[in-house]
Amino acid sequence: MTGPLIFFFILAGLSILFSLLVIFQRNVVHSALYLVATLFLIAVLFLTLDAPMVGILQILVYAGAIMVLFLFVIMLLNPGILERRRVSWWGVGSLAALLLIFEFIPLVSNSPRPMADHNRASESFGSPELLAQSIFNDFVLPFEIASVLLLVAIIGAVVLAKREV
Repeated sequence: MTGPLIFFFILAGLSILFSLLVIFQRNVVHSALYLVATLFLIAVLFLTLDAPMVGILQILVYAGAIMVLFLFVIMLLNPGILERRRVSWWGVGSLAALLLIFEFIPLVSNSPRPMADHNRASESFGSPELLAQSIFNDFVLPFEIASVLLLVAIIGAVVLAKREV
């Protein structure tokens, strides 16, 4: 197997692992943190596909703003911790940190991008102009529906939190 293919399989394996941890984690705060790690791995995938704008937006919007909103709602609802026993996750966290560092080494080094040579996309792929044109011309209705759904979810979470007080 070639280097880019191995890099992709490591990236895909970590994404699947963290996605499963999001689902099966009993503590909602830990689940949200695993979701942040999953979103970062997806951003790395976008960066390897030579779509830096989409990768940066993935980090800023989803791993940043949306996850802050999720954590704010989680803390506002103050859910009880479901797990009965205390488990130390230092080993898993350290391994995940080492693997994430290993994933970012090719991106910050001066070596060519691992996936850049295979299935080359058009030059405008992932550019701000193409992204804006796509969102505001082709996908206006789904974009607005998603924003209204997020607003309804936020209002619902606040109403549920205020009702229990």
